[in-house]
Amino acid sequence: MDRLLNILSNAVKALRLPPIGLTNVLEILILTYLVYRLLLWIKTTRAWTLLKGIITIGFCILIIYLLRMDTLIYLANRGISIAIITAVVVFQPELRRVLEQLGEREFISRLLPLQDIGAVEELFSDKTLGELVRASAEMAKVKTGALIVIMQKETLDEYERTGIRVDAVVTSQLLINIFEHNTPLHDGAVIIRGDRITAATCYLPLSDNMSLSKELGTRHRAGVGISEVTDSFTIIVSEETGHISTAYKGKLERNLSPDMLRTQLTQLQSKTVSSRKFRLWKGRAKDSE
Repeated sequence: MDRLLNILSNAVKALRLPPIGLTNVLEILILTYLVYRLLLWIKTTRAWTLLKGIITIGFCILIIYLLRMDTLIYLANRGISIAIITAVVVFQPELRRVLEQLGEREFISRLLPLQDIGAVEELFSDKTLGELVRASAEMAKVKTGALIVIMQKETLDEYERTGIRVDAVVTSQLLINIFEHNTPLHDGAVIIRGDRITAATCYLPLSDNMSLSKELGTRHRAGVGISEVTDSFTIIVSEETGHISTAYKGKLERNLSPDMLRTQLTQLQSKTVSSRKFRLWKGRAKDSE
């Protein structure tokens, strides 16, 4: 036993491991978290399929280097810079979303406990909230497909331009009429800004999230897609099942009741009482004047 311990002790000394301090442990934790988030991001986007292709190419390049094929090695070295540029172009939507998430207020507030300065107006009125819930419930009963996008801070002008301008007050009757079968405006999405419907028949980007159920159609993928590239909130009514779903920040919640939808819209409404003071840091107040 002593001999075995001596062998292990000599083996550890032979490795000459550097001393591990608090900074090293912190670096390991940060790298582990970054790799974990990267793998999660890759798995839920089309990058997962492309990654397998990249691994195959990398394996082929490794064989080329092992066999010392000079001509192919030269071509591979020349192609690395082109491959990097191609990857940036291919993954541009995903990279854009990652940067947007880094700049979101919720993400920053977790790192810096800053609180809002000044007042925050409600996103839409209680009347509009009720009309949205009523329209969604009525359309769900008769299985009328609907796609309603509610704008928040980020503008949806580029998507409004793909549809027909409406500019009307939000009412349940108008929404039901827009999405009624065989009507000119039923195909596509309705975009709501505040208490008004700004456009109808709008085209939205489709999500390429691999984790979404295969039974979901274009309407649901469009609802998730617009929530991935903007901060909008989307209400989806299924034409096949009559179920109500919502999409926000790339996440889809299905089979909601009208009361559950009302709860989500109330949270989205963001009612905040204005104040003349704001907190620079939590626990410390400062006058805004």
